[in-house]
Amino acid sequence: MQPGGQFDMGALLAQAQQMQQAVMEAQAEIAAAEVEGESGGGLVKVTIKATGEVVSLQIDPKVVDPDDVETLQDLIVGAVNTAMANAQQLAADKLGPLAGGGGLPGIPGLG
Repeated sequence: MQPGGQFDMGALLAQAQQMQQAVMEAQAEIAAAEVEGESGGGLVKVTIKATGEVVSLQIDPKVVDPDDVETLQDLIVGAVNTAMANAQQLAADKLGPLAGGGGLPGIPGLG
C-alpha cells in the first residue's frame, strides 16, 4: 500500500512477475528431473522423467520366470507406480511453496 492507504498496483504486478518466474523455473526443474521407483525389494527398478516418460527399466534375472509372467507384470506396474508417485511428490515439493500458503501481502485472504 502507498501512503494514504492507496493500493500500489505496480508493486503487485512486480510481485506477480517474480512469482510467475519462480513457478516457471520450478516447472523447468521438474521437467528435467528423473525419479526412480522399485518393487520386489529392488528386483524391478524404473527411472522416469518427472513428466512421465520412462527412461529405463531394470529387471533382475531372478524374477524372470516364464511360468509366472503375472508376478513380473505386477512388479513392473508397482515400480512404475512408485516412480510416478515420486514424480508427483517432487512436483509438490518444488511447486508447493509457490502454489499456496505464500499469499500476496496487502490483499485480504491472500496475505
